[in-house]
Amino acid sequence: MKGILLSIVLLLSAASKAQQNYQRTLKLMGSRFDITVVANDSTYANSYIDIAVAEIQRIEKLISSWDSNSQTSEINRNAGVKPTKVESELFQLIERAIGISKLTDGAFDISYASMDRIWKFDGSMKAMPTEHEIKSSVAMVGFQNIILNPEEKTVFLKLPGMKIGFGAIGKGYAADQAKQLLMRKGVTAGIINASGDMNTWGKQPNGEHWRVAITNPLDKNKVFALLPITNGAVVTSGDYEKYVSFNGRRYAHIIDPRTGYPSTGIISVTVFAPKAELADALATSVFVMGKDIGMDRINQLPKVECIIIDEKGNISKSTNIKIEKL
Repeated sequence: MKGILLSIVLLLSAASKAQQNYQRTLKLMGSRFDITVVANDSTYANSYIDIAVAEIQRIEKLISSWDSNSQTSEINRNAGVKPTKVESELFQLIERAIGISKLTDGAFDISYASMDRIWKFDGSMKAMPTEHEIKSSVAMVGFQNIILNPEEKTVFLKLPGMKIGFGAIGKGYAADQAKQLLMRKGVTAGIINASGDMNTWGKQPNGEHWRVAITNPLDKNKVFALLPITNGAVVTSGDYEKYVSFNGRRYAHIIDPRTGYPSTGIISVTVFAPKAELADALATSVFVMGKDIGMDRINQLPKVECIIIDEKGNISKSTNIKIEKL
């Protein structure tokens, strides 16, 4: 699950006479999307935004586990039965997802969709689930049981009842694809903001880089840093409001797919990466892995940076990130 827990605010400059920002807000993939393009007039801008919307809708039909007609749903229906032949695009997305699972030691896992939802973060929980309930909740989770056949382009889930879902990377992937399509159409600059999964390219009409302001979720009225975003993505994962507390310990709503236990110790993670798909997956993964292991993993990845805020409000950042403090 995703939450915009760092208050990330786009700082858009005043538009120039020749070019300006055109923005449209709409609901896609069950979430809010803000699509901004830089163009000379509204006619061109709206046609470009229409193209982006159509691309995002196309991707949703491909990867949605809620649409019974999607190839993802067909994979899930055939779990434990037979392999499912899929389009190359979906096959490659699953292949990359498994690669991130290996990179994060299973902290990221698209088979999380197999989990029993025993944790409730709506205020209704009065006691922790039992150890047996927690262990049973993840019995069918495990990326190792997703079998890919590159030659046949088939996907097979080994365990009956097993499921995959793209809630942790779907919006990021859609933002990436919409961005690439608009760039091919000649749009020189813009932003695809998928409920906080932001992907940018080009520059603002005044020639400056796009920038994001970052606030500490424990004190939303104070911006502590300003960061330029150059042809890349920024994604936040975490929990500021959705959590439960038992025996003096705070459990966030992001569940470790390996153990069934909620994550602890961190309230938000912001990841900067070349693509929103990668940033999306890593933001959740760092939250699950914890501050020390997560930051160490980020520091080993090229062109990827990270900001972590723990439950005490302490701020940590990766080695090469450049923060313009206010």
